[in-house]
Amino acid sequence: MASKIVLISGTTKGLGKGLLEIYLAKPNHTVIAANRDPEHASSKALHHLPTGTGSRLIVVKVDASVESDASEAIKTLNSQGIDHLDLVIANAGIANKYPKVSELRISDLLDHMTPNVFGVVWLFQATLPLLLQSESPKWVTMGSDAGCIQLLAALRMHPPTSYSTTKVAIHWLTKKMNAEEERLNAFVINPGFCQTDLGNRAAHLIGMEKAFVPVEESVPKLVELIDSATKESHGGRLWNYTGEEMAW
Repeated sequence: MASKIVLISGTTKGLGKGLLEIYLAKPNHTVIAANRDPEHASSKALHHLPTGTGSRLIVVKVDASVESDASEAIKTLNSQGIDHLDLVIANAGIANKYPKVSELRISDLLDHMTPNVFGVVWLFQATLPLLLQSESPKWVTMGSDAGCIQLLAALRMHPPTSYSTTKVAIHWLTKKMNAEEERLNAFVINPGFCQTDLGNRAAHLIGMEKAFVPVEESVPKLVELIDSATKESHGGRLWNYTGEEMAW
């Protein structure tokens, strides 16, 4: 069985860690965890996760707010013999402020745009040459229904303005990636309103105890969706973790 090489950003907790655990447990997988601080205890703990036969973990430093980190990480991977990437999952992101547009500070919007949009673009630009060395390259953006314009227009609740704006942008950019790169299957996945730190924080703000979807429910379905996706069937589109296509 040919080895698969997977890179996932933001893997020390939540969805990223869940995705990492599943791919690392598969046989013959090299899984690259891109984290802000490989020396942090949460990052070092990843080395103790169960590993499938013939599989291994590599941890590299990629802070999504630092422009040079992704390209430096690729140089590190090249020196370790990584000559291609089969799958990149851009998962890292933040949601720290929840203002109305009338209260939105541009500095807060930029704070979200940097990791959630610019950081994803930097990661894409750095990894694309290695992706194009794969027989069936896939790029997956962790999106959100918070970035679905039609959905938010119908809501009376207080949407996360800064975060939602970044998701609208990165949804569009991912669709453009798929259109520009003939061989690359690039698409967006929505994990659902998950019980991550980010999701539960948003739930508290609208009077809920926690978000709807356990991470343990979402992540296996996301992996199944990603692994079965082809450019013809999924490229340039937005998919819910349940496997259904969503409107932008």
